[in-house]
Amino acid sequence: MKLARFNDHRLGLLQGEVLTDVTAALAHLPSARYPFPRHDIFIEHLPFLQPFIEECAQNGQTHALQDVSLLSPVANVGKVVAAPVNYQRHMEEVLAQRDIHHGNLIHEIHKAGLFLKASSSVIGAGHAIELVHTDRRNDHEVELAVVIGKAGRGVQLQEALSHVAGYCIGLDITLRGPEERSLRKSPDTYTVLGPYLVTADELGDPGALDLSLHVGDELRQQANTRELILGVAELIVFASSFYTLHPGDVLITGTPQGVGPIVAGDTLHARIQGIGAMSVRVAAAA
Repeated sequence: MKLARFNDHRLGLLQGEVLTDVTAALAHLPSARYPFPRHDIFIEHLPFLQPFIEECAQNGQTHALQDVSLLSPVANVGKVVAAPVNYQRHMEEVLAQRDIHHGNLIHEIHKAGLFLKASSSVIGAGHAIELVHTDRRNDHEVELAVVIGKAGRGVQLQEALSHVAGYCIGLDITLRGPEERSLRKSPDTYTVLGPYLVTADELGDPGALDLSLHVGDELRQQANTRELILGVAELIVFASSFYTLHPGDVLITGTPQGVGPIVAGDTLHARIQGIGAMSVRVAAAA
């Protein structure tokens, strides 16, 4: 399945280029009362909801994909877990460019570990990236994003992929400077997820996907997820050895070489094989 959230928090099933409104399926979600769950209950119950989504798709209202505004596929992201320097060639370019590392000590991912981005930084493809501190360099980073579907702590490698609900494209926008990564990568709009959620059963193996990013007509990044130092399963094991992963948590797996600056007025075009493509505008924060 390819599932999109759009317009005023509607749920859609994408079939080709046609989006069918299946919001009525959400009526089958369990009710929640205060204190509300910290995780995403739609992602948690997605396997249960799939037959209701298919039923609603038989007579739901249809929309052309280009006529809707796409939201983040995950409404209630608990935490964004990010993997730094997880492509060898990206590590090499970081070490070679002071404008990227700013004197910070750079290690490969086994030593650098992971870091968290604020959930308040998450937007969908229909919202513009709003740059802050535009006197400094802001960079694009395209990544495979993994949406956790089942809670786990201390997950074993052979079970790791069973904890995945699905995948989407992630843009990890980065303000360069000497501060800690989590600060510089967590401004509002600095995590773009989209264009929709592709369920794990539909995508299959996440370890051999072409990905690319253009700024306007210029190709900036191009790689394949087989080049990841730690693959999706290994990252889940690594992350869950430190904290519990919950449904709706998002793991962004690292960016390949070719990161570069973006400015207001740019448009980013990101694509990942098996998932699709999205275009995101860049603006200056008001």
